[in-house]
Amino acid sequence: MLNKSTIKEVLDISLPAVGESICYTLMSIFDIMMIGNYGGSTAVNAVGISSEILNTCVNIFIVVGISIGITSFVSRSIGAQKKSSADEYASIGFLLGFIFSIFICCILFKFSRNILFWAGAKGNVLNVSNNFTKIAVVAVFFNMMTNVINSILRGYGNTYAPFLIAVFITVVKLLLDVILIFGIIVPELGIIGLAIASVGSQGVGFIAALIYFLKKSYVKIRFKYIFYLKISKVKNILLLSIPSSMEDAAFGLSKLLCTFIIMHSGNIAFASNQIANTIESISFMPGMGFGMAATTLVGIKVGEKNYKKAREYTYACALGAVLMMGFFSIVFLVMPGILVNLFIDEGEKRIIYLASLCLFIGAFEQPSIAISTVFASALKGAGDAKTPLVISLATSWIIRLPLIFYFIHFLKLSVIYVWWVTVIQWGIDAILMFICFEKKLGAKNRLYQ
Repeated sequence: MLNKSTIKEVLDISLPAVGESICYTLMSIFDIMMIGNYGGSTAVNAVGISSEILNTCVNIFIVVGISIGITSFVSRSIGAQKKSSADEYASIGFLLGFIFSIFICCILFKFSRNILFWAGAKGNVLNVSNNFTKIAVVAVFFNMMTNVINSILRGYGNTYAPFLIAVFITVVKLLLDVILIFGIIVPELGIIGLAIASVGSQGVGFIAALIYFLKKSYVKIRFKYIFYLKISKVKNILLLSIPSSMEDAAFGLSKLLCTFIIMHSGNIAFASNQIANTIESISFMPGMGFGMAATTLVGIKVGEKNYKKAREYTYACALGAVLMMGFFSIVFLVMPGILVNLFIDEGEKRIIYLASLCLFIGAFEQPSIAISTVFASALKGAGDAKTPLVISLATSWIIRLPLIFYFIHFLKLSVIYVWWVTVIQWGIDAILMFICFEKKLGAKNRLYQ
């Protein structure tokens, strides 16, 4: 079913997207690693709970919200050879992304302490986390706008520029982290230094992305499309973006609520879960990268009404994601303790033990995450964001959240049960995504044969 040319096309678009995702994840991992070695479990908890909230907002409203809508419509316009339509969707998407980003950041800044308190942060953790969040919100704005620009570039198959921008941001961030957290050259700033480093790196990254976009992008922002908005085009983007946002919200908010449940069970459980999640997050990147490629490639082929090729691209993306994430499964099975020791002082033996067990269990969910991510992304590329939303609602709120609440809050069991629940959730999620994709694209393929 898969030929060499298909695999090559998929890899040409997927690998830079995977690299981009890995860069951002490594940046987060090194953040936790450095702040954990600097301030121990208290610092990990403060930065961890803030980062969970900020990243959830970015993902829900921009990364899998507005950005998915932009990529899908730009790619389908390119596939249908309607360059002016691609420009129009890019222009409207950029405006919507800017409005959403400003609004979200204002809310996060104004109500940061209330949100963190509701999340379970108390005492010194609450104070430190609030100070971190107030500064990091500025970085979030730049991050959101960079994602909007990248979504336009991906829409016509350009994943190399977002990758290079990610490399640039990561290098700047890590340099600033070392300088500002540990006081090299300047006074030691600790967690506040981490927040300032985020603002600096995301700011220069956004400027670099904007300059490249204005000078080099094939799809352009045209101010005439902003000044004379077509409500139908705005509605099209929102009708795809909102269900996509709600899908990630269904998963992200359930995950956030689970994080709050774990936090209420104690600092050791929370720190263990946070470290294991941080390490595991690197394994998600192939799934995200191949998912981005699936959205673009399926969108272009659906625009051409070539549904057979759209299915072929999706299967190639799924195979690549499963193979790469399967490699991480083996690593998590073989050396979880070694990985955890990189993030926390050797004296925190209970945290090291629990985090290692969580990571070991996480190995079993990697193939399911790969399949779910790619087939959900392919459905969105085809213009169907409602099906992934329904599936995510079901698996997150009917399976994940109730079971974790029962095991952790009522039975007071170990945090490792959280990870067994997610293994079950992702398995069911993957099966449902695959079935729904086959029903939609298979039917279209038979219709246009």
